[in-house]
This record gives sequence, structure tokens and C-alpha cells, in this order.
Amino acid sequence: MPTFGARLRDITQRLSDAGVPSPHADAVALMAHTFGWEPSEVRTAAARDDHWPEEDPLDLDRLEARVTRREAREPLQHILGTAYFRGLTLQVGPGVFVPRPESETVAQVAINAACAATPGRDGKVYVTDLCAGSGAIGLAVAAEVPHAEVTLVEASEAAMVYLRLNVRMMSPDVRSRVHTVLGDARRCLHHFERCADVVVSNPPYIPTDAQPRDPEVRDYDPPQALYGLGDDGLEVPRAIVDEAATLLRIGGTLVMEHGDLQGDAMRAHVERSEFWRGAQTLKDLTDRDRMLVVTRDGV
Repeated sequence: MPTFGARLRDITQRLSDAGVPSPHADAVALMAHTFGWEPSEVRTAAARDDHWPEEDPLDLDRLEARVTRREAREPLQHILGTAYFRGLTLQVGPGVFVPRPESETVAQVAINAACAATPGRDGKVYVTDLCAGSGAIGLAVAAEVPHAEVTLVEASEAAMVYLRLNVRMMSPDVRSRVHTVLGDARRCLHHFERCADVVVSNPPYIPTDAQPRDPEVRDYDPPQALYGLGDDGLEVPRAIVDEAATLLRIGGTLVMEHGDLQGDAMRAHVERSEFWRGAQTLKDLTDRDRMLVVTRDGV
């Protein structure tokens, strides 16, 4: 029977041969998930080259099935059923966009804006997450800003299943301050009774004729979460910017993720409008243009 080290090396090599970007980390994650271990326990057993435990055909079959799925470039998060985002463990799967690490910077800017906003008479600040998907950004705001009342708007019924599940898994305090809305982010004003202090969005923004390079994105993320329509992919983002102008209070902040080549176009759109001022393009942790940040003007 192979040792832990030998099996980890074998799985890592198979994933590497399949073009998986992080073969060793994924191999560790798949083994840990199969055996109910922490990843650190797998790494320790492999470093010691421990003997494989008593053979359990079901465990071996499960591990082999999961490795085969990852070799086919099914997202690791779909196989595990979870994705991690700013300390949150989110349920994900087919039909919902898998949150990306670069969006954690977008969440941080929204968190900063919520913390800087002046609470109303009720002591709360109001945050709206448009195109919420799994709820990653909005739930991060709710978890990290204890006086934030957060509304999550999502158009996809398939994604809404995961969104509501993730809300239910939050602590009672966070759960009590989060509301979900099934609706189109481009036409959602009628769902709200008051203006928001912060609107944050990670909308679809890939151009219609572009094709994502990674199979995990191209073949598994829902198209409606990827393609922003129009030749430049910005038809949906522009519409959401215009809707955000009606959702925000005067002086409120819009934070919107976009592709690293779309900053100029997004700034140009808001600068043509009388409703906005102070448009900025901020970078993510990889120093790529990642988001539009702009203030609702007092017109």
C-alpha cells in the first residue's frame, strides 16, 4: 500500500499533468476533504511518509472520483462544496459564481466605505450588494461591520439557493441584518424603502466575444455571471451604475468590480453623468485595475 507521501505525490503529478494551476494544494485539499482531516494533517502525514491507514475501499473510491473530477478541471470548490472568502466558508456549486480572491479587495473597500458612513438615527448604515451571487461580498460586509444592514440582490434562482443557504449559515446577529431579494440589479429600486449608504457590485463584465482561458471559469461558472453584454462587456455594468444612482443617498459610495482593462471606460461613463463625482480606479492585491469607486453627487 502506498504511503501518504507517495499518494500525495502521485495525485499532485496527475493534477499537474492536467494543467491544474495549483496541483499540490488541490491534492492536499482533496485528500483532507475525503478523510475529514485538516490540510495540515495531510501535509504532516506526507512529510513523515506515514503508512496508509487500514484500507477503506469507499474512501479510496471517493478520493479517486474527486481526483478524476479535478483532472477534468471541474472547480475544486464544486468538488469540496465550499469556497473561502475573507474568513467566511461559503456553500457553492453548479449555478453560482465561485468567489475569487481578487474580489476580497473590493469587499475591503466596501467595508471601509460602510465604516466611514454616518449612521442614521437608527444607528445603522445601509449597504446593497447588487449581483450578489453566493453572497460573498455582502456577507463579508455584514460580518465585519456590526452596524451594517445589508441587502443582497441576485437575479438567478439557481444562485439564490446558495445565497439563502449562506445567509442561514451566518451567526444570528449577522443573519438578522441581512435581507435577500430575487431581482434584476438593473431594475430593483422598487424593492427598497430608503436610500443606501453604500452600493457594491461584482457584475458580469466579460465581453460577449471573449472566452475565459481557464476551463474552471469557461465551462462551470454560469454565463449570466460572466458576460456583461455588448462589445466591451460593459452594458450590464453601465446599467447597474445608473441604477445605483437611484439607490444611493447623496454622498453615498458605489464600489464596482471590473476587468483590469475596463477602468477608463467605467470612469468615462460616470464622468458623463451629473449624478457622480470623484471617480477613481483602484487596484487589487496583484496591482491590476480592479474597481470603480465613485461618490453620489448632490444633484
